[in-house]
Parts: sequence; C-alpha cells; structure tokens
Amino acid sequence: MSQRNHICVCICTYKRPELLKRLLAKLEEQETEGLFDYSIVIVDNDRSESAQQTTQSYARQSKISINYYVEPEQNIALARNKAIKNAKGAFISFIDDDEFPANTWLINLYKVLEAADADGVLGPVRPYFETQPPGWITRGKLLERTSFETGTAVKPEDARTGNVMLARRVFGCKASPFDPRFGRTGGEDTVFFRKMIDRGYRFVWCKEACVYETIPPERYKRIYFLKRALLRGVGEAKLPKSSKKGIIKSLVACLLYTPALSFLFVTRHHLFMEYLIKDCDHIGKLLALCGIEIIRERDF
Repeated sequence: MSQRNHICVCICTYKRPELLKRLLAKLEEQETEGLFDYSIVIVDNDRSESAQQTTQSYARQSKISINYYVEPEQNIALARNKAIKNAKGAFISFIDDDEFPANTWLINLYKVLEAADADGVLGPVRPYFETQPPGWITRGKLLERTSFETGTAVKPEDARTGNVMLARRVFGCKASPFDPRFGRTGGEDTVFFRKMIDRGYRFVWCKEACVYETIPPERYKRIYFLKRALLRGVGEAKLPKSSKKGIIKSLVACLLYTPALSFLFVTRHHLFMEYLIKDCDHIGKLLALCGIEIIRERDF
C-alpha cells in the first residue's frame, strides 16, 4: 500500500483566540476520502502568546497533530516563514485565523492541484458578516473578492495566502520565502507569488474550495476602508516593479476619480465609497513614492 500524501495547514494568528478556536473545529471536520493525511501548524505572532491556551486545550482532544510556535516580532512575513520552516509534508496550505472553511476545502484544493499538475491552487474568500452591514458596503460589494472558474491560471495580483495550497517544491531551500520588509504593510504574498510566477511556477484556481472571512462590525466604518486603501498604496510603492507606466496610471486615476467624488457623494453613496477607496489606493502609492507614508503599518 502506497504512503498517503501529507498536507500541513498553516495558521498565523494574532490575538484572536475565539476565532482560532472556531477555525480549529472546522479543520477537524475536513474530508480526505483517504487520499491524504493532514496536520496543523500554528504560529502565534503575539509575543504574549495569547493563542497558547486555546491551541493547547484544543490539541489535547484533537485527533489531528497540532504544533504551536511563537514569532515574537509582529510581522506577518516572519510568521509565515516560521510556519513553513516547521511544516511537514509534500503540501502546505495557508488559511487566516479569522476565516473558516467548508468541510470539503482541503479535498477540493488537493484534487484540483493534482488534476492540473500545478504548483499551487487558490480558492475564493467570501465575507461572513457577524451582523447586517450598512447598505453602502453590500451594494458596493466592497468586501467581495474576485473569483474565477476552476482551472483558471492565477495572476500575481489575484494571488494571496488566505486560501491556498502549495507544493513544497515552490519554497525550495529558501529560508525566508516571504519578504519581511512587507510584513507590517502587507503585500508580502503578492511579492512572493510574482517571483514564483516569474520563475515558471504555475498556480490555478478552484472555485469550489471556499473559505469564509469573518467581518466584525468594527470594519463597517468608512475610515477602515480608507486606511486599508492608503496602506495598500504604500505596499504597492515598495514593489520591485513600480514602473513609470504604473505611476502614470495612478496619476491619471487621481485626476479622474477626485473630481467625480463630489457628484457621486450626492447621487450614489456606494459608488462614492468605491471610487474614494480606489482614489486612496493611488494617493497612498504616489505619496509613498515621494517618501510620505500616511499609514506606515496595519493597526486596524
């Protein structure tokens, strides 16, 4: 009898013990159809080890191997690198601590990766609202992400680590596949996937492998969206390939979006917010290129 493949599910967490507990419960229920085994690696990015009690309590009664590590420096890239370093198996998956998967999440990712003979497979992340959000959020689809048909080749700008399975060979012998310079602003996953695609690795989409992201009421505020957009712009400005074409595109976008905002504010508020967010993306990028970072790191 041939040995089963092994998948390590990596979770980087920061001060979300209750959400982590729910995620672990959902991972316990994953279907495998006897095709693979899986384990879990948790990296606590909180130096006070706020996830330790939750992890150890759950590990004692779980049939799945769960290993806990701490990355004391608050930096998501360092946390991801530590997770990879301690992961075992031919495949490594990432899921965020504020997400939870369907029971068929792992099996769908695995089947598509094997069928496509790809180096990795990504799936959709859909919002899960704890309470009913304001209409301008739902009408503007401000928290919905793009999804694709299964088998579609994934471009760097659509790649992320919130729902992904990667073959271990993608990481090679590199000790720090995720760049710590982006660990506090975000964008480390975009940089990683861009480099890997440039090297010839191929990633595909699986629309059936869905996970849900918990959206708490604190994120219903307009300032949350604007700060996030400005920070995205800072991260974009730090990318190695910030070309003249991209700078011109941002300048043109600001010139078009900014005058339209006053009209949209009166007539279509959800569109006003959609384009104000886009405007802040470009403004954050242009200011960062000039050495001005309004938002330096994520604290929201």
